[in-house]
Amino acid sequence: MITEEFARFLEESQDCLIREFRKSVILSEWDLSHEAMSQNIVAMLHLVIGYVMDKNTLEDVTQLAHKVAVERIQAKSNIGDFVHNVSLGRQVLFQHIYQNDACVNWGFEPLTKISNCFDHFLTQTVTRYNDLKNTDLEEKQLFIDQTHKERLTILAQMSASFVHEFRNPLTSVMGFTKLLMQEKPDLPYLDIMMNELELLNYRVTQFLLVSKKGHSMQMKGPILLVDLFEETLAFLYPQIVDVNVDIETQIDPGLRMVGYREEIRQVFSNIIINAIDAVLKRNGERMVWIDVKREKEDIVISIANNGQPIPQDLLPVIFEPFVTTKELGTGIGLYICKQMIVRHEGTITCTSDESLTTFTIRFPLPQHETDEEERK
Repeated sequence: MITEEFARFLEESQDCLIREFRKSVILSEWDLSHEAMSQNIVAMLHLVIGYVMDKNTLEDVTQLAHKVAVERIQAKSNIGDFVHNVSLGRQVLFQHIYQNDACVNWGFEPLTKISNCFDHFLTQTVTRYNDLKNTDLEEKQLFIDQTHKERLTILAQMSASFVHEFRNPLTSVMGFTKLLMQEKPDLPYLDIMMNELELLNYRVTQFLLVSKKGHSMQMKGPILLVDLFEETLAFLYPQIVDVNVDIETQIDPGLRMVGYREEIRQVFSNIIINAIDAVLKRNGERMVWIDVKREKEDIVISIANNGQPIPQDLLPVIFEPFVTTKELGTGIGLYICKQMIVRHEGTITCTSDESLTTFTIRFPLPQHETDEEERK
């Protein structure tokens, strides 16, 4: 009897409650219309009345909550405004109840049910809203990623086409320079020209490699790492001397790996060149350290420098394409390095602080090296 009387009171108060609610509601220009909001208020009141009388369940409240969540997503409205408005609706309803003299006879049970109903409605709406919002963000991020990949593909095709055209005259110039060095070895500056041409050819090769999806045409073979580093440092010697950089090496003379020699040389060259660039602005001692050792079943190569640190916000994305700390950098060098290392079943990581920046590369030991160690 009390429950029916309470429900009848709410039904008779419907118009008054809507008017009171609309006086204080927050409604932005992108929000639902007053008419749509009023319809939802009426629906919520009916659910509350039905729930108090045990005619509706919380599942019915959930259905309305999901409908409202979709509407708010479509209206691009602020979920904070919604939470405020629901709290306001609860407040208006309770104030109206307490102003009725009969409220002392209704007890706490119908009020508790109303609170539960509002709490459930609020929780379900916000949860559904967040789920829909996250799904929308994921779809947009997927679209952005796909667009980025398409741009990378187009750029790779354009780069490959340009570099192929550029490489033909470069090969001719390198060839004639070598002839001049043979015919007129005393001619000054030829060695400098040749070294610069080789560096340019190295950069061209980088662009070609970024456009390739498979392995290079060369065959895999054993690589004695101490020899490869000596070869790489000899190639970079003019740059090293020019900027007065000290390079200290500690390389296990017996360590070998299996791979594409030119690709691994490209990796070492790129990281050492980056290390040299990093120490250029240093006023004091300019140092680069190269350490190559075995750790269990891995070959661990560390190339460190005491130059300017890499900003902390760039460290997580330093191996992504077009990420660079240099004013005129292309941002593809480390990206290519990582691709080559991954092709050799290796990993590369980077740490950086004010004192030291270190790139650490790990390659698996060749199987026969592991077998020999086990026999020992």
